Amino acid sequence: MQNKVRDWMSHPVVVIDPDSSVSYALTLMRRRNIHSLIVDVTEDNPAYGIVTSTDIRDKIIAEDRNPAETQIREIMTAPVITGEPDWSLKECSVKMQKLGIHHMPITDKDGVLIGLISATDIFKAAEEIGWGTSA
Repeated sequence: MQNKVRDWMSHPVVVIDPDSSVSYALTLMRRRNIHSLIVDVTEDNPAYGIVTSTDIRDKIIAEDRNPAETQIREIMTAPVITGEPDWSLKECSVKMQKLGIHHMPITDKDGVLIGLISATDIFKAAEEIGWGTSA
């Protein structure tokens, strides 16, 4: 039974530059039918941020800001907490719940981005494989 994060995460991950406009992010998200983008804030070591549809709702629409004049770095969350590919779905789900997040970047042992898991991915897994005691 496939019950590890690596089996359900999305990859490759759509990454955006922090200097990109929110308008560009909106276009990427709509065209790819996704609700989050990873922001590459790397200088020397792997470091990531995230921008989600919730960020756009709360920080652009609700605040009546112009997405064409707003950079991703102004609304992203950084740094992000990352998960591990060998976590069980249950372990990942509990961590995401405690953090109050719906999207979690997944990194390898060197901190390099290898995927993204969302609450929707976990929902799909629960539907497909069930949720037994060995999750």
